[in-house]
Amino acid sequence: MLTALRLSGVAIGLPSSRSGLGSQTRSPESHKFGPLRFRPDGTFHISIFEDLHFGENAWDDWGSQQDIYSLKVMETVLDAEPTTDFVILNGDLITGDNAFCENSTDYVDQLVRPMLQRGLTWASVYGNHDSDFNLSTTDILAREIQWPNARTANMVLEPDTGVSNYYLPVYARGCNPACKSCQPALLLWFFDSRGGFKYQHRDPTTGNLVPLPNWVDSRVVDWFKQTNDDLIRSAGGKVIPSLAFVHIPTNASRALQDMGIDKHRQPGINDDKPLSQQAQGWCPDGRNDGTCGYGGQDEPFMRAITSTPGLMALFSGHDHGDTWCYKWEGLLPGMTVEGNGVNLCFGQHSGYGGYGSWIRGARQVVVSLEKLENRIIDTYIRLESGRVVGAATLNSTYGQDRYPATPNDKTHLP
Repeated sequence: MLTALRLSGVAIGLPSSRSGLGSQTRSPESHKFGPLRFRPDGTFHISIFEDLHFGENAWDDWGSQQDIYSLKVMETVLDAEPTTDFVILNGDLITGDNAFCENSTDYVDQLVRPMLQRGLTWASVYGNHDSDFNLSTTDILAREIQWPNARTANMVLEPDTGVSNYYLPVYARGCNPACKSCQPALLLWFFDSRGGFKYQHRDPTTGNLVPLPNWVDSRVVDWFKQTNDDLIRSAGGKVIPSLAFVHIPTNASRALQDMGIDKHRQPGINDDKPLSQQAQGWCPDGRNDGTCGYGGQDEPFMRAITSTPGLMALFSGHDHGDTWCYKWEGLLPGMTVEGNGVNLCFGQHSGYGGYGSWIRGARQVVVSLEKLENRIIDTYIRLESGRVVGAATLNSTYGQDRYPATPNDKTHLP
């Protein structure tokens, strides 16, 4: 049975019953839209929206007004980027601390409209505001995958590891995944950094909400390393270039920021200082009682990121006032993990919900088969004004090359 949601005069069928866990782990090649592919010209274009924060203060007029303007941001960016092949929602889709249990996932239907209207396919990573007493990431995923355009999945089924851990392969045009000789040209990895609070759960002693760990679980790291090894083995030992996406940045981003952001070498806004990294507020022994600043639990994830051949960049959100990319090389002060040249990038705050009034927009990533041979990707930010800022080529000399500084503009609800 289908119910219809009418979007700008177009009726789109929406399955009325929730899918089971098995469909959340479906093969990427079996998707209704088929596998992700490069264009005939050999390019693949990704638009990354982050920190949309739908549903904030829904009981006030300005709350719903924010959602309207967030949709306008998405529509403006996608219309200005007609070659977009794939959309990524990189965390904090919904402001869970303002959510009501009975309708919290309804916001999913609102925020995916711009993609549905344009026939675009997307995938999500969930953030710390997507988990709260009245909001469950499991329910968000179940709601998301009712739409045929969604590719969000759950490939790590162990408890309490987060629900948006998975990968998606991208194939060259004309490559048939059913043939053994056809291997992915690019891998997209998605990691759930968790955070927020447990759904419908309070501490029986204090009555307080129960916080969730805010880092990528070590069991997910093990799955990532094993799965990547298996994919390389299937490709006859050939390393497959890859990109990764996670909502909360790692401690390496914090260390790089402490080193100093050069507005011409790492173009972007750098207003969230110090930034909030994974394992912030936790103690090394697992306590979360306000006595520790950083527990180091993201070290296994950082080691995996820096030891994965072919991984070119990790994209995060969470810190609304940071939009730069930094090449992580060497051992940084206060760190125990040594960088290998992977690029750590922030996007652009996309929603009118959430803190801050920095101009909204979305990071764009353009991958070409030709440049992949040298592990090079191009990126820039498309603003809601239509302007492009922060354009850079993430190559071997990024961090040495000089780029125009990014203007620090602001936007506000009328």
